[in-house]
Amino acid sequence: MKLAVEQAAARWYKDQMGLSDGDSLRIFIRLGGCGSVHPGLSLGIAKEEPRNPGLIQQTEGITFFMEEDNVWYVDNKELRISFDDRYEEIKMEVV
Repeated sequence: MKLAVEQAAARWYKDQMGLSDGDSLRIFIRLGGCGSVHPGLSLGIAKEEPRNPGLIQQTEGITFFMEEDNVWYVDNKELRISFDDRYEEIKMEVV
């Protein structure tokens, strides 16, 4: 399993959420939304410190992570977080 965060996506989060170098963002599973991996579930993000990270990636000074008890969502694949210039929005996909 792997977590890959593109620089453009990390910069977008820094700008939109007022983040500073050293801050952490938790990627978590939530009910509802437009998730394509598991019906009825999608991914959310929150500014929090890691407790027991299962996946972790530092990009642009920000630590992105998913706690160990949520990595089943990725199911031995890669979670890619990118920024879509065309729509000016974040794209999270499991590949």
